[in-house]
Amino acid sequence: MRKLLLPLYLLLGACVPVAPSDTASRAAVSVQTDTSLPAMKSFSTPRPLPPVTSNSDMARDFLDLTFALESGRTLPTFTRFEGPITLRVAGSPPPSLALDLNRLIYRLRNEAGIDISLTAASAANITVQAIPRADIRRYLPQAACFVVPNVSSLAEYIANRRAPRVSWSNVTTRERLSIFLPADSSPQEVRDCLHEEIAQSLGPLNDLYRLPDSVFNDDNVHTVLTGYDMTILRAYYDPALRSGLSRREVADRLPAILARVNPAGEGLPVRRLSRTPRVWIDAIQTALGPGSDASERRAAATEALNVAAGMGWSDHRRGFSHYAMGRILQSYDADAAQEQFRLAQRYFALSPNTQLHQAYVASQLAAHAINGNRPEEALELIGPYLDIAARNENAALLATLMLLRAEALDLSGRSAEGRTVRLDSLGWARYGFGSDWAVRAKLREIGSLNPLRGG
Repeated sequence: MRKLLLPLYLLLGACVPVAPSDTASRAAVSVQTDTSLPAMKSFSTPRPLPPVTSNSDMARDFLDLTFALESGRTLPTFTRFEGPITLRVAGSPPPSLALDLNRLIYRLRNEAGIDISLTAASAANITVQAIPRADIRRYLPQAACFVVPNVSSLAEYIANRRAPRVSWSNVTTRERLSIFLPADSSPQEVRDCLHEEIAQSLGPLNDLYRLPDSVFNDDNVHTVLTGYDMTILRAYYDPALRSGLSRREVADRLPAILARVNPAGEGLPVRRLSRTPRVWIDAIQTALGPGSDASERRAAATEALNVAAGMGWSDHRRGFSHYAMGRILQSYDADAAQEQFRLAQRYFALSPNTQLHQAYVASQLAAHAINGNRPEEALELIGPYLDIAARNENAALLATLMLLRAEALDLSGRSAEGRTVRLDSLGWARYGFGSDWAVRAKLREIGSLNPLRGG
């Protein structure tokens, strides 16, 4: 029974890619808010790591991110805001939004060098609309949030959503747009939407699975803007670029731009990861996205693994293929799932910039160790990744790792220490999962792993 129940723990903040479209969006996660637990914690000083990417690779990434949409449709010209950018908040924003938005604006100004500021004026360049999640899903069922050009309200978007004016393909210069995010999601989900959608409002509209350390990746591993992302945005707003340039014109200017904004990238070795074929992307989206039954998911995960092996990949995409298979297998074969997670960890460890990927896998392996009454193994797995989760400002993952640590401490006879860690985790859980019921469900889910509790 323990192996049959084991899959219950594996929500663990996992990411769910969605099918591509021409509307920039973020995959949906279902969480609500409440208030009866200890005070919510929040992150303070950002600690992003600088990019560890050669400028040759970054130039290629910049072009592929900039001149295509997530659907694969190409864009003819470079577009951005020209001049100072103003942003306003409308609708019914949750209390946490103001603090997270101010921190993001500060980072964009200081790390990316973008002249962006808050305003109360209705004529703002960017309008962040906080609306009920149900309204978002009415128009984009698979999205948690999305951004649309040339509108300033939901009513304006509804009236024009099939018109050419809201197609990114027809934008020549960015002047006005709206971000729609859920007012009734967890603080972390709202924050994640702010980072991803404001980044796409300002810069690239595409996502690339080959990027290991970026929010511009449909695997949703990274949820706040990384040092790599800020470098891309700094290059995006370099004075040498302007709206209307062709891909070739941008490519000609990029070497000098990147030498200025990322001098450390001049001497790094070129990795030149292969392009990600559409068949692998489709297989991953079928395996982890909505709308497929168990047999379809397993077949898709198998196909993704076969493609990854056939392509000769040893980078993070091979690891993510094994991670996807582990997710599929966990519902009926915990041991086979663990073997896939171990393979995922092995391939992630071969690639640079994958510490956060490894933290997700470590949570899976640690949960299995706890369920098997191996507390010291679990503690060893969890230890290196607590700071990784904190540095990447992933409260849901941090709370999960802390709760797993608490159970492992209980199992090893250190109950008082376990209680302290468990209590400390709740403030992060409040931020990461939101509502009382979601936090308590996570407590029960992870507590049920403990064999001393009959899990």
